[in-house]
Amino acid sequence: MRLRIWLLGAAVLAAPLAAKDRLGVYYSWAAFRDDTPLRCYAIAAPEETSGKPTAKAFLSIGFWPKRNVTHQIYVRLSRERSSNSGITLSAGGRRFRLRAEGNTGWAMDRRMDLAIIAAIRSATSLSVESIGRDGRSIVDAYSLRGAPSAIDAAAIGCVTSAK
Repeated sequence: MRLRIWLLGAAVLAAPLAAKDRLGVYYSWAAFRDDTPLRCYAIAAPEETSGKPTAKAFLSIGFWPKRNVTHQIYVRLSRERSSNSGITLSAGGRRFRLRAEGNTGWAMDRRMDLAIIAAIRSATSLSVESIGRDGRSIVDAYSLRGAPSAIDAAAIGCVTSAK
């Protein structure tokens, strides 16, 4: 377990290199706060990935108080996505078609962000799927153990910092 936490800190969290304050580590999830600009986020790396990854995949839930943005879903795939393929996030028996931009995906709107967060809170795992440039499936699977705590820590971290 400690190796997994170390890998989470070393590999996945390299994506947001400017992270300044660690708010907590919750199993395979962590929460961070940046002061300039003020933002907080919960983040995790996939526990399983189909095929050989060519990028450091992650899923994050962001909070940007100055922009009035909360619970914003963002994913980066482990491989390059075919331009003809969408990105689907599945959690808790629900499927969400994300807005795809290159190898990243966002919820279509705030309502979808909140529906995904609700699914995350009631599920044990989540998958992000697409089709790679090579025509093979991309499946990045995440454990959700610790996700609600990391999301709450990120939310609280930005509320207390914004005051």
